[in-house]
Amino acid sequence: MSTCYRRVTAAATTVASHHIPPRLSVILQMDNRSRSGGVGRLGVLRSRRCVIEAVESIGGRGIRSTGEEEVKRKVQPPKCCACNHQHQEVMVEEKSKGRDRRVEVMIAATATVVLGVGNRVLYKLALVPLKHYPFFLAQFATFGYVIVYFSILYLRYQAGKVTDEMLSLPKSPLIAVGLFEALAAASGMAAGAILSGAAIPILSQSFLVWQLILSSIFLGKRYSFNQLLGCCLVAVGVIITVASGSGADSLMGSGIFWSVLMIVSFLLQAADTVLKEIIFLDAAQRLKGGSVDLFVVNSYGSAFQAVFICLLIPFVSNLWGIPFSQLPNYLKDGSACFLNIGTMSKSCDGAPLLPLLFIIVNMGFNISLLHLIKISSAVVSCLASTFSVPVSVYLFTLPLPYLGVASSLPPGFVAGAIVLVVGVFFYAWRPLESSKRDASLVS
Repeated sequence: MSTCYRRVTAAATTVASHHIPPRLSVILQMDNRSRSGGVGRLGVLRSRRCVIEAVESIGGRGIRSTGEEEVKRKVQPPKCCACNHQHQEVMVEEKSKGRDRRVEVMIAATATVVLGVGNRVLYKLALVPLKHYPFFLAQFATFGYVIVYFSILYLRYQAGKVTDEMLSLPKSPLIAVGLFEALAAASGMAAGAILSGAAIPILSQSFLVWQLILSSIFLGKRYSFNQLLGCCLVAVGVIITVASGSGADSLMGSGIFWSVLMIVSFLLQAADTVLKEIIFLDAAQRLKGGSVDLFVVNSYGSAFQAVFICLLIPFVSNLWGIPFSQLPNYLKDGSACFLNIGTMSKSCDGAPLLPLLFIIVNMGFNISLLHLIKISSAVVSCLASTFSVPVSVYLFTLPLPYLGVASSLPPGFVAGAIVLVVGVFFYAWRPLESSKRDASLVS
């Protein structure tokens, strides 16, 4: 028995060699005194049991914790595996965000196409009662937009969606936006008064070319072969759809100067959209990852455009065949025709409903176009706007009210529409190699 006791105490002193708690030290001293004093066997057994229990209660926790750490060490993967797992989670999350972003862009592009079609059709319908006052309609829309946009901007500011940081962004790019829009409108009106209706859609395809060139220069974008091919097919499809053999003669018959002026007008429009994309990108940096509200850009851009239009009114009114001295009477008669009152009520059938419908839809189209620029790019917004051209051509062949006899479908409409759809498909198509690369990163 004494031998067994020595082994136990030796083990106890070995376990607690580095640090003996006070309670265990007292127990060992009591046990030594009892042994030297000739205490009976029962006392030795009790003291030995206390020593064993004390050692187990103190050392067992360390043993159990060491075992748990070993189990955790076995269960936990190596650091390299954990890093790979985190990388996979990040890639899956980014891929999910990219998929959601593509869905958002598709929905916005579809809305832009629908509103673009409505904008073209309703503009034609609005000119039925205002056929003698198209300049009044243009100016009414320009200055009316300023009031509406700033009213919406004020409401969004009161709701907290527009912040002081957004309103304090630099205004010089927005002044340039207003200047480009005013010059584009003036040059487009001048050339549009001379060129035929079939020539303008052909020349309008230079807008997409300017978009590609300017975004490559100022945004540093690089387009793949399938994207460039898709843009070319879209332009060719629109030309085939609208021209159908008659546009080339009318294009050459109007003179080269007016054709070049119309191309310059589309250059200014392309510069305007690319500049808006630059404004959104710059605002994201200044707002530390945030985005500027659409109505900040729309409101100030429209306000500066109205200012430049006022400066150009003497020149622009002459382009519409209205001497500047007769402009007040012209605006007065245009207002009466728009409201369909007085002596103008007989010749302005359809007002004010049709002009108001055009203004509302045109405003929605401008907002959707700007939203599409914000979430995607200026080129995508241009493709969506271009896609509405053949759809509008087809709708004009239907018996629409106020337009009288419907126009016939151009001979090359089906072929041009097919080429246009193929072009959009090529632009949106992503090569298989890039998708495989993304899949390998995720896996």
